[in-house]
Amino acid sequence: SLVNFPNKTVRINFKVQETSLKDIVELLTSIAYEPYISLEDSEKSAKKVDKTLIYQLGIAAFGFGNIMLLAFPEYFETGDDFWLNTFKPLFRWMMLILSIPVVVYSAKDYFITAYKGLRKKILSVDVPIAIGIIVLFLQSAYEVFSNTGAGYFDSLTGLIFFLLVGKFFQQRTYNFLSFERDYRSYFPIAVTKISDGKETSIPVQDIKMGDRLLIRNEELIPVDAILIRGDALLDYSFVTGESAPVYKANGEKVFAGGKQTGSAIEIDVINEVSESYLTELWSNDIFNKGQKERDIKSMTDAISKYFTITIISIAAIAGFYWFFVDAKMAVKVMTAVLIIACPCALALSAPFAMGNMLRIFGYRKFYLKNASVIEKINKIDHIIFDKTGTITTSKTSELRYQGTPLTNQEKRAVKALIRSSSHPLSRALNDSIQAESLQESVANYKEIPGKGISGSVATFDIQIGSSSFVNADTEQSFGTKIFIKINGKLKGNYTSKNIYRKGLENLFKQLSKKYKLSIVSGDNEGEKAYLERVLPKGTNFLFNQKPKDKLLYIKELQDKNQHVMMVGDGLNDAGALAQSDVGIAISENVTIFSPACDAIMEAKLFNKFPKFLTLSHQTI
Repeated sequence: SLVNFPNKTVRINFKVQETSLKDIVELLTSIAYEPYISLEDSEKSAKKVDKTLIYQLGIAAFGFGNIMLLAFPEYFETGDDFWLNTFKPLFRWMMLILSIPVVVYSAKDYFITAYKGLRKKILSVDVPIAIGIIVLFLQSAYEVFSNTGAGYFDSLTGLIFFLLVGKFFQQRTYNFLSFERDYRSYFPIAVTKISDGKETSIPVQDIKMGDRLLIRNEELIPVDAILIRGDALLDYSFVTGESAPVYKANGEKVFAGGKQTGSAIEIDVINEVSESYLTELWSNDIFNKGQKERDIKSMTDAISKYFTITIISIAAIAGFYWFFVDAKMAVKVMTAVLIIACPCALALSAPFAMGNMLRIFGYRKFYLKNASVIEKINKIDHIIFDKTGTITTSKTSELRYQGTPLTNQEKRAVKALIRSSSHPLSRALNDSIQAESLQESVANYKEIPGKGISGSVATFDIQIGSSSFVNADTEQSFGTKIFIKINGKLKGNYTSKNIYRKGLENLFKQLSKKYKLSIVSGDNEGEKAYLERVLPKGTNFLFNQKPKDKLLYIKELQDKNQHVMMVGDGLNDAGALAQSDVGIAISENVTIFSPACDAIMEAKLFNKFPKFLTLSHQTI
């Protein structure tokens, strides 16, 4: 077996005759290392690691080191050293030969990028660098051929070497994270198929139209289907952002991405995985582009545009002047200006500054896809937050009781009744009531999905559910209410409220000083009044937004020349994260699922978010 700690993976060899894969998975889970397996893992092929930069850096280091050794004697030349004078021409030719692969191979990306930029009439920072390298090499080669000097091969290869070191440092990535995940990372690799009364496990890719599938409690529906048997209570929060489970009865259509939260159900497939509702989310053009069209020009490129024009102008003017004063000096003056003015300081400082900030952010559990994200953050003027799972925690909603206080016996009776229900709110209520359940059995138990439950425990006739289920008059309020009626008398209600992340008010207060803020959620408006009360004035609220609505809203803001950052957590935010100029995924566990994005931040550091933005600005 082999453990790769940087990638957080383990490779295990085992004998299938003596043990099974299931036993291995159960063993790993028992020691708190539960394997993460998804449909994406079964489909992806081994990624080829591009080691070109490493090879370029290695050749540059070899050339630079040896050229320095060959040039070292000339640093201390006295003029009458016999051996130095004898081997000086040989050393100079050796330096020329060693510098050729460094210039041709190690520095080729600067020439290619400069050429492509000029073809598109763009003066990037690589243009003056390429000019400096070419002029420096030609000047040095001329001195060797004419035997008039040793050239500047040590400076030339040293410049290329340190430029590549900066690029290598800047391109540091986090191998154990994935910034390009899609819906397949959320899907299981297998599902239970029912055929001729027998249950068999088949890969998700093999699901065909007309297949009958068995979906158990907490299992995901991987395809669009018709509910055939059982009552479905589906959690679509990760797909739509709606926090409340959706009830589906026999004969109704269920969509891919929902998680069953009740007893087992059976469904008939009407669409394959590739044609499901959830897959449509990834059909948008924004997911098929190699990079975002609104890619923000880098700081160095913006500066180099004017820098390059200025330097070439100075070199031309100086050469023109010296051509009439001393024609022999004209070429030397022009080359000296171009060599000395090569923006190596800018080209070196930017990668090291960006790379160092990437490292600092990584230590603080804020992982950026690459260094260019730091520059993009500096341009942001509008930040959009998802609600469910982003500004709220993933913990069970908080329940608070309002109404006539329940006696201890009534609490015990209520707890005895709700223990028979598998509804998420029933489980949350069961955990909330601090009393032991009555030992008497529940009589006349009845559950109406999407409405409530009723039954008799000892001397208590109890109804628990929505206001319409218990015939209670109620006003719209913040949160979901669970009403309790005992022996025909309405006692009160438990209000289910989302638990918002620590420091939310202060976070929005800080951000509102510099950014426009929006809350765009797939959830209903039940908590709008509360958010309007605690968040800064001017915060824009949009509820009942489908995934495509979020994407279009961001595109609309971008059409108005706003630079938008999206902060989300689920599949319903994937399109918005991809469309935004900077997409940040909030994750309770950064190694598990998070949608494609530019950065991943641990949820527990949510209150540090303004500080991360400030550090990004200070880096620039």
